[in-house]
Amino acid sequence: MITVAIIDDEKHSSDRILNLLEPYVDKIKTVCFNSAEKAIQGIETLRPDIVFLDVHLHDSTGFEVLSAISNYNFSLIFITAFEQYAIKAFKFSAIDYLLKPIDSNDFNNAMQKAFEKVKQTQLNERIDVLLSHLTSESSQKRISIPTKDGFSFLDIRDIARCEADINYTHIFTSIGKKYTVSKPLKYFEGLLIGHSFFRIHNSHLINLNYVKAYSKSGYVTLLDNTKLDVSIRKREDFVKNMR
Repeated sequence: MITVAIIDDEKHSSDRILNLLEPYVDKIKTVCFNSAEKAIQGIETLRPDIVFLDVHLHDSTGFEVLSAISNYNFSLIFITAFEQYAIKAFKFSAIDYLLKPIDSNDFNNAMQKAFEKVKQTQLNERIDVLLSHLTSESSQKRISIPTKDGFSFLDIRDIARCEADINYTHIFTSIGKKYTVSKPLKYFEGLLIGHSFFRIHNSHLINLNYVKAYSKSGYVTLLDNTKLDVSIRKREDFVKNMR
């Protein structure tokens, strides 16, 4: 039997999740917590397999709950209203989230992933990535990159460029490693644009710190001597960003 913990201080929200869990009643048991203090004690004591965690809990947050517990041996699904700062952090860390009001199809997709891998791969490391993006401290930010064996964790400053390949993106690091992710380049543009990255072409997103030279004929040379075209419509903005 799989234990599912629901951590939410709004009863109507918890009731919605309980209702969506009804098709799974033959394989799960549920427990609800309506405060951060009870949630911390409950997770440590019951060691649930799947945790639904609301971002806001009275005068606390779901992030504070995560910071206070030592057991991360569960599948984690955040519940949140549309808050861009939090959603972006979830994407950097590759942690699942559901938006309120919860859509039944999104919920079932999240549950399917949780059942397929009840103890989520490298959740401890991904929570560290999540929390680092929720602080204003100038600590080095990382990104979780899904791989066939789990996740790789890259310092954003070590990413030299990203290249589009239809619905995939190839990520190249400063030491020449290549990672292929089943996300379009636009997805990574949305995440990295505030970290000294600039999209010079439909196919190329580059780290401006790795630009070695720019030719007025329309191409950049990176520190590893890779040459990439800069599209005509991007050239003026690119030059402005390099100043």
